[in-house]
Amino acid sequence: MDYFLLFTLWLFFVPGVFSVITARVTVSVSVMKGDSVTLYTNVKTTQQEEILWYFNDTRIAAIAGDLSRICTDVQCNEDTERFRDRLNLENQTGSLTIKNIQTADTGVYQLKIFSRSSIRETTFSVTVDVPDKVKTISVKEGESVTFDPGVIKTTNYVMRWYFNDSLIAEITGDQSKICTDDQCKERFRDRLKLNNQTGSLTITDTRTTDSGDYKLLIISRILQNSVSITSLKTFIFTVIDSGLSSAAVAGICVGVAVVLLFVAAAAAVGVIYYRKRPQAGQSIQTDPIAQSSDQSGRLQDSSPNLSDPVLKHNINVMSPDEDETEAASETSL
Repeated sequence: MDYFLLFTLWLFFVPGVFSVITARVTVSVSVMKGDSVTLYTNVKTTQQEEILWYFNDTRIAAIAGDLSRICTDVQCNEDTERFRDRLNLENQTGSLTIKNIQTADTGVYQLKIFSRSSIRETTFSVTVDVPDKVKTISVKEGESVTFDPGVIKTTNYVMRWYFNDSLIAEITGDQSKICTDDQCKERFRDRLKLNNQTGSLTITDTRTTDSGDYKLLIISRILQNSVSITSLKTFIFTVIDSGLSSAAVAGICVGVAVVLLFVAAAAAVGVIYYRKRPQAGQSIQTDPIAQSSDQSGRLQDSSPNLSDPVLKHNINVMSPDEDETEAASETSL
């Protein structure tokens, strides 16, 4: 029988040592698989005689008030190693941390704190959940994005948003806080918006530096002495570099449109000028045959129009040889 058990029996059975006053508290804790969870004692080790931890009635950790002995896992129960170096016992408070928690670690963890005047018992009902499916979202730089947790928020919820494990926003009841530290303010510059009704987080005018993991931790306060971490939602967010800002892209589009309109107008003027100007070696007067052919779309009678004044003038003006021939004819008559 080891030191801790003998000491406990001595406290219970030696008359006049102290009067036992037992305080019992129950705490519900729900965590995600792979996370670390700390079960707090809310006391100082030096003010206690002994602190014992049990998992499903098997002792897994113990610490004496004077720190003369500390044990975890197989060191305490001489049984098969269950947690495999995943337990950490804090010397100052006796709080127990379970690292990389697994679904098999679901169960009842019992804390017993012995002092000279009382015994305090706290039961932690721990549930290990598999994380929700990770959502992947991507947008172009300059666009807005909203991370919607898809839950109905109640007044006893505390919602905390983390960017790459750094707290950036929190909702407690009807109150909300965004970027309480300088680093967050410098990064997001008033581009974060919280919806107090749904807990959703919106980022406006996104930048490539906004890419990363966004996690929402939802803590439900059920009773005064009960705290339950109900869910953890993760969003993997990527901002695609457009190369240019939205304003620059819009300006370029307008400029290209203006240039295209100018080119189209210049081309139209050139075509009109080309169609109307005379070709080399051609008279300014329009060829009636060609004009008739263009208008009707088919060949027309090419007989000269005798009423045309130009043709009349050509007929009346004859060569000298033709005048002499006509004069000789008249003489013979």
